[in-house]
Order: sequence, then C-alpha cells, then structure tokens
Amino acid sequence: MLDGFLGINRKRNRLFQGITLLMLCLVLMGGCVQKQNQPTPNASDRQNTITVGTILKPRTIDPADSYELAGLMVIYNLGETLYTYKLGTTKLEPRLATAFPTISEDGLIYTIPIRQGVKFHDGTEFNAEAMAFSLNRFIKNGGEPSFLLSDTVKSVEATGEWELKVTLQKPFAAFPSLLAFPGACAVSPKVYEMGEGKFIPEKFAGTGPYKLTSFNSDSLRLEVFGDYWSEKPRNQGIDLQLYPSNPANLFNAFRTKAVDVAYQSLLPQQVKKLKAYAEKGEGQVIEASGSVVNFMTLNMNSDPLKQKLVRQAIASLVDRKLLNERILQGQGEALYSMIPLSFEAYKPAFQTEYGDHNIEKARQLLQQAGYSKENPVTVEIWHSSGSITASIVAALLKALSKRDLDGAIQFQPNSIASAAFFRNVGKGLYESAMSNWYPDFLDPDNYIYPFLACAKGSTPKGCEEGGSQGQGSFYYSEEMNQLIDQQRKESDPAKRNEIFARIQTLLAQEVPYIPLWQTKDFAFAQNNIKGVIINPSQTFPFWTIERS
Repeated sequence: MLDGFLGINRKRNRLFQGITLLMLCLVLMGGCVQKQNQPTPNASDRQNTITVGTILKPRTIDPADSYELAGLMVIYNLGETLYTYKLGTTKLEPRLATAFPTISEDGLIYTIPIRQGVKFHDGTEFNAEAMAFSLNRFIKNGGEPSFLLSDTVKSVEATGEWELKVTLQKPFAAFPSLLAFPGACAVSPKVYEMGEGKFIPEKFAGTGPYKLTSFNSDSLRLEVFGDYWSEKPRNQGIDLQLYPSNPANLFNAFRTKAVDVAYQSLLPQQVKKLKAYAEKGEGQVIEASGSVVNFMTLNMNSDPLKQKLVRQAIASLVDRKLLNERILQGQGEALYSMIPLSFEAYKPAFQTEYGDHNIEKARQLLQQAGYSKENPVTVEIWHSSGSITASIVAALLKALSKRDLDGAIQFQPNSIASAAFFRNVGKGLYESAMSNWYPDFLDPDNYIYPFLACAKGSTPKGCEEGGSQGQGSFYYSEEMNQLIDQQRKESDPAKRNEIFARIQTLLAQEVPYIPLWQTKDFAFAQNNIKGVIINPSQTFPFWTIERS
C-alpha cells in the first residue's frame, strides 16, 4: 500500500493556466486590445539585448515559493539545479552536480558529487553546504512547492565540501528528475533565510547565467553574470516585457516588433495568424511538443460510471482527430495514454484498445451494459467556466453521441467557477470532468502516481485517500498500487518502462481517465533572431537566443 501523494489538491491553481476566458477576446480582437506605452529601447542596447514578451506575470521568483510557470521560467534562467534536462529533450544531465548520484542498495541514500569553481551572484562561493542549505530551505520554508521534496526527502546534509548526501523516506527512482525542478536550485546562504514564510519575492541570488537587475510591474531585466562558471549567454541580457493576462497586446507587440520573441501564451487564432505570417516571411514560428496533458476524469463511484462497460463506451466514442482539427486547429497532438509522447515509456494503449470514434464498439459496449436509444444512460460533464476549450469538447461529445449513438449516452455539460471546480473534484461531486495536468517534473511517474495511486481505499468504496481521490476518479486497484510501487523502486530504465507498459494497459482497460490530447507549445521570433528553443518542461532558455 502506498502512503501519501504529491500534493494533488495543492497544485489545482496551476491548471488551465493556458485556457481562460480571454479566448472571448478572440472573437472581437480589435475591441479587446488596450493600448500600452511600449518601451523604446536605446538603439545601442537593442544590439546587445533581447526583448521577450509574455502574458505571464511572476507572483514571486523566490525558488522556495514559486509554483507557477511565470516565476519558474525566470528562475530557470537565473538559477541552476543539481540536474537539468538537455535542451529540447526529456534527457536528464548533471548541472551543479558533476555526475549522477551513487545510490545505496536499499534505494534510500543518494550521494551526489558537487561542482567546484561556481559562484553565486553575490560573490559567495558555492559548495555542498550551500546546496544543502538551499534544499533544506525549500522544504522548511513551507512555500507552495515545498511538498515536492518534503513528501519524499528525509534529510539533506553536506558530507564533505564537494559531496552531498540525500536520504529519502522511501525509494523513488525518479528522484534525480525531481531535483531538476527549477525551484530546487541553489541560492546564496548569505542572501536568503531559512524559516517558515521567510521569502524574497522580487530578488534573486543564484548561480545561473543571468543575474536580476530590476523587477517592475511590467518588466524584468536580466543581465549576463560576469562570473558565470560555464558558457556565457549568446546575448548581453534579456528585457522580459510583461503583458499580464492580455494575449491581444502580446500579439500586437510582436507584430509591431516591440518584442523580439513572444512566448506564453497566445490564443489558437493568434497562433494560426502568426503561422500564416511566418509562411510569408514575416517572422518565425518555433513549435514543440508540450508536456501538458488534457483528459476526461470518470468518477467510478458515480452510478452511471460504476459500470466499466459505460466507461469503455465513452472511450470508444472519443474522436481525437476531429477534436484536434475543429477545436484545437491542429495545435495539439492526439494522446492515447496519460503519459506524453515524448517519453520512451509512452504506450498508445487507448488507441490499441478503442481506436478513435469506434461507434460499432461503443454500441456493443452500451448494449452489453443494457443501454440504448430507448434506455439511455445520462452522464454529467463538468468543467471550469474559465475554459472555453473544455466547454466545446463537452458539447462535441454530446453532439457525437446524439448523432452516432442515437443518444444512447445523454451527456449533460455543466460549468462552474474555476476555484469551486477544482475544490469540488476531489469531493466526488462530479460524474465526469474535463481537466488538464501541468507536470512538476519530467518523468512518467508524474503522470501516473498523482492519478492512479491510492493510499487508502477498497474495491467497494474506491479510493478514500490518494492521487485518484484528489483527481476525482476514486479509482482503487491493488494491482495498480503494486505496479506503481514497483516502478518507483526499479532503477533499470528498461525494466521500469516494462512496468509502465503494464500500467498503461491496465489504465486503458479500467478507464478511470480518458486521455484526449497533448499540448503543442509555440514561440514566435522576428526574422533577425535565432537560437529559440522550447523545452518539453515549458522552461524557456534565454541564453541560447541571439541576433543573426
């Protein structure tokens, strides 16, 4: 039996950050645009700095308290972690560590060699003691992401000037990936304090390639750190221009060349327009597979969905190709597992089991369950009122059932304010729900454990405490718990992928969730800009960008 889960309810505020009521502005784009005074950079500065535009406004850039993409994107460029991902991939590599950890036979003790010759932005020397301070501060200060380490780590200590020892509460094969979370970066012990609630939201002292020189309400300035230990950035600094929650202004800023690069987050129609402009030679589009998965949760404790046959029928009804073409306008990727395509562990189990829009299979399954046009099953679909995309997907399912199943499934779409929606999911108030997931770290475990693990439950009652309860499916399976526990302990990647394959097959058979699509991420750059890279983690390296 597993105990605890990675803060499912604590990350609800991050979901749907890319799909909001701002889409209403799309219909009347001109009417939604508010004029802003754009900065007019000095001509010489424009030769040396890059202006990046975004609608994301950091709440804080204190690594121990930042749990939103806006802050983490800045922290990623100012700080460094023990391990990171090779640019543009999900492949882990050492950064402030010089090698991957040595792991004890019981899988609990990680011994990590620490890099020498590194300085913090304030001039303090980096060593194992400073890294231990940083990780312990992350845990003990009690910020929003603190559970990521506090739920896993028992202790952190420097066992030498250049050696760190981390002891876990229980084996966790993906722990090095967890250490790549941007907030787990090194911070100067002379600048930061340890203690609950002791945060510095608008300053930063790390070891990264840039240092922060200004933090304003509408902009941040990052200058190259002269004492940086590794390869210097390809530019002389970054002006991060903020257009909080206003994609229309970001769109116009890019079109008028007020920004060199636009990233996070333009609306589907705006992306479509900029792609069309790029085809005419007006700007560049950079496209990459994202790490956000969109899915439908099926509450296995609700009367209509207790029957596996009904859940399987809904899985057979889904038409991902139509969804991508009509709703996402080609800006998503069909997903047949809760694990994204970018991982070797990905197995398209739902494609194998159900295909896409397999009406004959859906009819047969419903007939076996005792449902038909004359005796339909009613299923409510809930979603956040802030997500127009989710609303359209729910309406599409309703229309497909009416047209192709003669209404044998009567879908009833409903919406509620985002805060209430996320609060109610874990209470079991919804028969089904449309949602999405932003990962904390790039490992298949982070797409499985938070959804399928159950710390307390039974077959009759379902999950009473754990990931599946927090996500609203209430799925309980002793076999699934055992498989999850096995992959968390397995250090051999090939064997671990085999376990993930079994997990995905079981998931497709039981259908507590239906994966729908995986996001695509887009950035746009002016013609004289090169070196723009989008990471699968949605972190965005500034140091690779330069003028051609």
